[in-house]
Amino acid sequence: MREIVHIQAGQCGNQIGAKFWEVITDEHGLDPCGNYQGDSDLQLERINVYFHEASGGNFVPRAVLVDLEPGTMDNVRSGCFGRLFRPDNMIFGQSGAGNNWAKGHYTSGAEIIDGVMDIVRKEAETCDCLQGFQLCHSLGGGTGSGLGTLIIARIREEYPDRIIKTYSICPSQKVSDTVVEPYNATLSVHQLVENSDETFCIDNEALYDICFRTLRLVMPTYGDLNHLVSITMSGVTTCLRFPGQLNADLRKLAVNMVPFPRLHFFMPGFVPLSSRCSQHYKSMTVPELTYQMFDAKNMMVACDPRCGRYLTVAAVFRGRMSMKEVDEQMLNIQNKNSAYFVEWIPNNVKTAVCDIPPRGLKMSATFIGNTTAIQLIFKRLDTRFMAMFRRKAFLHWYTAEGMDEMEFTEAESNMNDLITEYQQYESCDEYCGEGNEGEEEEEEE
Repeated sequence: MREIVHIQAGQCGNQIGAKFWEVITDEHGLDPCGNYQGDSDLQLERINVYFHEASGGNFVPRAVLVDLEPGTMDNVRSGCFGRLFRPDNMIFGQSGAGNNWAKGHYTSGAEIIDGVMDIVRKEAETCDCLQGFQLCHSLGGGTGSGLGTLIIARIREEYPDRIIKTYSICPSQKVSDTVVEPYNATLSVHQLVENSDETFCIDNEALYDICFRTLRLVMPTYGDLNHLVSITMSGVTTCLRFPGQLNADLRKLAVNMVPFPRLHFFMPGFVPLSSRCSQHYKSMTVPELTYQMFDAKNMMVACDPRCGRYLTVAAVFRGRMSMKEVDEQMLNIQNKNSAYFVEWIPNNVKTAVCDIPPRGLKMSATFIGNTTAIQLIFKRLDTRFMAMFRRKAFLHWYTAEGMDEMEFTEAESNMNDLITEYQQYESCDEYCGEGNEGEEEEEEE
């Protein structure tokens, strides 16, 4: 089987991860203790991707839970799914990272990284055919960003031929609870560009907007936001967990979605999203799903895809539907919005269909877009980073943990290079022009 090892780091990563496991245990027909209570063979057919069967016949998540303080683990353990996870796979420090990337990456994180890697190794060795690793973390705090990127770097060293994907909660100006977020996030992006193969960017600002505008929630809680993230993660991983009419694994997704190795930051989305009061007035059809899917309001990142161009798009449809209709609708939307797709990647929309809908819906669709508009996140981050770094504000917290100022400069210049690359591929007329000139020169020779 094509197994995946799941790692969740830091408070945010563990809360999102716990919600993700709730959703997928439910989809595979498992109860909170991991016993199978389902009613379909399809639920068990590829359950080994995320779970392995223990001696008692119950299924145990292939998950590693990491934090630098014990509080988050206690919350997970005391929750209704606390008995699902293997206690040995929960590893935590005592001091906490205090929103300091350097503490998570160099000092406190370095103390527990060997223990984390031992568990990851053990989980990887029990797999028949390991597909890759996935990490849930946030980029704004200390543990998720610092220790999370350290874990990715170590996994990349030990398993260079396996796919690493991350679900990264990106910071945004409107919903920020940490002053040093720009530092932590910039240092993390520097690592993700080099060591991750697929990064699904999700940000709280976009999630809040969805809760206010679309779901009409007056006071959204972190529980509501985490639910949105978990249904999106469930949608993204559908093809890996269930047999369908068209299928994808992590490597297929990466090969089809990433045209240049550094441009692997994806914008996810999920439909249908509608408020309870308006559900009765909508019919769920493939055209409706396709229309909603490309709507900027349903994106999980606070940057408008209309400000850039799509390099590639993947759409995962779930539920009983006609493949022909799905293909027609996807082609239709491409033709209508051709200005928003780059011309030099023909057929840049990949579609997968799975027969099994999520709980409570007849059909749904998950959107994964690799768009040049994602540079807006990095630009916003860079503006805030430079405002503080110019004055060397808060820098002593990082240098006290043994970091050098040069690392900040390097991280910032790497992020600027990334922004430049996105801009270069967005203005594709120049790009196509360059290619033609080269061909003419060859002919002359």
